[in-house]
Amino acid sequence: MLEKYIPQEIEKKWQHVWAESKCDCCTEDNGKPPYYVLEMFPYPSGNLHMGHVRNYTIGDVIARYRRMNGYNVLHPMGYDAFGMPAENAAIKHNIPPAEWTYSNIANMTRQQKSLGLSYDWDREVATCHEKYYKWTQWIFELLYKRGLAYRKEAKVNWCEHCNTVLANEQVIEGKCWRCDTPVVKKDLKQWFFKITDYADRLLEDLKLLPGWPERVKTMQKNWIGRSEGLEFSFDIPSLKEKVAVYTTRPDTIYGVTFVVLPPEHPLVGKLLENNPKKAELEAFCEKVRNTSDIERTSTESEKLGMYTGIDCIHPLTGKKVQIWITNYVLYDYGTGAVMGVPTGDQRDWMFATKYNIPKIITLQPKDHELKLEEMDHAYEDKDGVLVNAGPFTGMEMHKAMSAIIDYMEEKGLGKRRVNYRLRDWLISRQRYWGAPIPIIYCPKCGEQLVPEDQLPVKLPEDVKFTAGAVSPLATSEHFVHCTCPKCGGPATRETDTIDT
Repeated sequence: MLEKYIPQEIEKKWQHVWAESKCDCCTEDNGKPPYYVLEMFPYPSGNLHMGHVRNYTIGDVIARYRRMNGYNVLHPMGYDAFGMPAENAAIKHNIPPAEWTYSNIANMTRQQKSLGLSYDWDREVATCHEKYYKWTQWIFELLYKRGLAYRKEAKVNWCEHCNTVLANEQVIEGKCWRCDTPVVKKDLKQWFFKITDYADRLLEDLKLLPGWPERVKTMQKNWIGRSEGLEFSFDIPSLKEKVAVYTTRPDTIYGVTFVVLPPEHPLVGKLLENNPKKAELEAFCEKVRNTSDIERTSTESEKLGMYTGIDCIHPLTGKKVQIWITNYVLYDYGTGAVMGVPTGDQRDWMFATKYNIPKIITLQPKDHELKLEEMDHAYEDKDGVLVNAGPFTGMEMHKAMSAIIDYMEEKGLGKRRVNYRLRDWLISRQRYWGAPIPIIYCPKCGEQLVPEDQLPVKLPEDVKFTAGAVSPLATSEHFVHCTCPKCGGPATRETDTIDT
């Protein structure tokens, strides 16, 4: 009966691996490959809950069933032990995070043994053990050498109580998911993994997952968010600047009546200089900055904006286009600015209606004419012909897309571009209980990796947890100050740790 729960493609893969090479620990050759039962590694919070028991029982049944059928079963247990919960609990109880964590591990191990789960306890791991996180650091260094780990300044979600960066998913209604402290935006130099380099491969390899539910694969596709479109710019004569936008709907370009910027856009500062509404605009920008990205992009959130009083010029029509600052655009997607087409996008329609921004019909059905005074929503159908679109009027929309891009490229007004919704993974945290990032900063040599034979970079014990906006690691003098592995001169260590 258990056979239906074992994906056959996994069985075939193991058979292939077993035929190619056998590891030293699997010396018995009974003609069957090793069988792996990988459990969910729990966070050592102190006690197992019924969800743990349910999952581990299922895994144990499969492990026992395979052993009874002659397989060499690898069935380990471990603990995903780094992270803020342990650190916060340790601070609350005034004990070191390691002491809190290992006491919880001991109790949860006792519970699992009392359940009679058939783990190989000789293979137990804990991610907070230096012998384990040595390899976390080794992998970081490998990624760094390949150009896949890098540092840059970025606007991040910051919790003043936890004194650390939060992922977007950890901001709930503008507050920290752990302590309910209002989250603010802060500019910090952070470490990232360059997962965007693998966007196309991630999409392509979805076809290698035939057993996955289609809805899950669709979620993955949407998360990566690959799109093809047009990038072009509007001139801002009063600033002698340009604002670039990206669109997947070049057929609607003649319907643009406004351009929206997020408060984080570099042009916002220039738009506010000598602006009669500067104070009001700055207050609005500050409010939006301190709203989570998830809340800002939610379809249920109210779309708010302020007109800057400054216009840009449409590259094809020469007409003025209003520049607005809004709460529903993110700077790190596309070019950081978005063109508004009220008659072609319902969100833009609602925004334009709310703020009395002009609307221009540029796409209509093939079988009847749209009239603005009769419309109460945007025309978002994926079929139609262009109107009020200069030389492209009367052209079928899909043909017009390519034709407009070709024209923009020919005239030097724009270019084709592939864009992704996926963002690089921000992995640095300003906390103690995590794997230290193995980087040394030398005033002469710049960033240097800790030599591999000096790994792991161990967590110091002489730290203070009242450091404020810096990592507690920065309070340890003997940890921070070191020598450059390249020139031997005085240097300092990175004081951020790696998330989870």
